Amino acid sequence: MELHSLKPAAGAVKKGKRIARGQGSGRGGTSTKGHKGAKSRAGHKLKRGFEGGQMPLQMRLPKVGFKNPNRVEYVPINLDYIQLMVEKHNLTDINLDSLKEHGFIARLDRVKVLGRGELKAKVNLSVHACSPAAKEAVEKAGGSIVLV
Repeated sequence: MELHSLKPAAGAVKKGKRIARGQGSGRGGTSTKGHKGAKSRAGHKLKRGFEGGQMPLQMRLPKVGFKNPNRVEYVPINLDYIQLMVEKHNLTDINLDSLKEHGFIARLDRVKVLGRGELKAKVNLSVHACSPAAKEAVEKAGGSIVLV
């Protein structure tokens, strides 16, 4: 094998189309671009969502909704639910770890105690937030609430 005898495989190298080199080339005249219109002209770039001048879909539809990125979402736990947990699992201290352990909340959930229902048991709560009614009811039953 000699360097001067090397050749590419048959069919591997093709001649490029010579566009816009006169009528005799078969690709003269409109140069394979059809007749007139934006796509036949230099500098054309179709914008995403362009509908040929018709009002685009995203502009035809009404603007709806707003998602506040700073909103803090809480998992609500009411006093009657806490009473059920105390009776079922014999808990005196309810904190985030015990709530996760028993499957009441997920790993990154924030917990807020709300005042619906009645609390009879003395319970020490450790949560992210609580309502004034819930705090009053827990302290009335002899327990305490610590905000984490």
